[in-house]
Amino acid sequence: MNAVIIAIVVMLALSLLRVNVVLALVAGAIVGGFTGGLSFSETITSFTGGLGNGATIALSYALLGGFALAISKTGIPQLLVAAMLRIVKKEGQPDRTALGKVLIVLILLVMALFSQNLIPIHIAFIPLLVPPILHVLNMLKIDRRLIASVLTFGLTAPYILLPYGYGFIFHEILANQMAAAGMAIDMADIPKAMALPVLGLFVGLLIAIFFSYRKPREYADKQVEISEEVVVVKTRNIVFTILALIGTLTVQIPTQSMIAGAVTGIGILYITGALKWKDADGLINEGMRMMAFVGFVMIAANGFAAVLQETGHIVSLVEYASSALGDNKGMAALVMLLIGLVVTMGIGSSFATIPIIASIFVPLSMAFGFSPLATIALVGTAAALGDAGSPASDSTLGPTAGLAVDGQHNHIWDTCVPTFIHYNIPLLLFGWATVMLFNQ
Repeated sequence: MNAVIIAIVVMLALSLLRVNVVLALVAGAIVGGFTGGLSFSETITSFTGGLGNGATIALSYALLGGFALAISKTGIPQLLVAAMLRIVKKEGQPDRTALGKVLIVLILLVMALFSQNLIPIHIAFIPLLVPPILHVLNMLKIDRRLIASVLTFGLTAPYILLPYGYGFIFHEILANQMAAAGMAIDMADIPKAMALPVLGLFVGLLIAIFFSYRKPREYADKQVEISEEVVVVKTRNIVFTILALIGTLTVQIPTQSMIAGAVTGIGILYITGALKWKDADGLINEGMRMMAFVGFVMIAANGFAAVLQETGHIVSLVEYASSALGDNKGMAALVMLLIGLVVTMGIGSSFATIPIIASIFVPLSMAFGFSPLATIALVGTAAALGDAGSPASDSTLGPTAGLAVDGQHNHIWDTCVPTFIHYNIPLLLFGWATVMLFNQ
């Protein structure tokens, strides 16, 4: 019995039963450790040893939360919310209601897309922008599973395809790890190889919008606790906010550090006077609280991943699969993609999955005679599979953080399951087709 499969099944089963994701990750790691031949003491040692790998991510999200909160104090989110409310303020007009739905979907999609490359604040914008418009979503009877699907698409597709912001980090990790495994590639080839898989994600988005969740869904219009502080929007503050975003991107790309980028953005806002120095401590604390759950899940996910690696069963899983495939290239590609799905579902990070699978998949791809473009598509898609749909992924935790503030949106059933169905299935199909296309 493979420890990787058992651990992930336990983690997913507990999550589906509405057990807290952090506890599900801990339980899955313990079961996986036992299955992999580790003692309880060795399992705990591996788990706690891996927690440190998530500390940087947790601190990054905390500071990004502070940066996003600082931006909210400049009044930009309030302008967006006010624009939405103006569109839908007249009830009983079907055309205005339809326009309101379109506007909300487009604004949230654009914000999610920009958060990965152009305005690299990642998921930190969601808890600020989404809770204030829940009343509008309820009034328009918009299915929140649709909003979760829209946000998750925007959080995943850009970094997979575009080499900017988080995408630069993803592409560089992919290139470096493939080179370390024996296949040097040009980073400029990655967008070519990943274009068709990303098209699969777009197909899933269209299905979610126009078929799966187009029908109205009723929600109780519960009162959401939102700050009543009046924010005066000044032109100078908007200009300084744009400068802060540019500064964040300028620092984050070369340093590959979300922490450095967030600190730069916050610093520019304070130095220019867009925000007051006396507010710094309160903003950072509030931002940390806002992103605390995501940070804890990511820390636990790193401990979970450390236990799975310690068992050695990831390698044995791939070796067993490859030995059973013979010379069937199509089946080999499909099995490797499925293994990537399983690993990423458990770890929750496509970035962290690449080093695990590249060292195994690249030699296998070379043995099967896959071209460099086909191998890029294989490793890149295998890493991206499972990011949408994983209970431990920030691409699902982010949407839930904004949509669940009134207790009417479940992380597993309303975010993870819908995004798993609409994105992993087409990504798997389009990724496999890409590997086969470039292998001709």
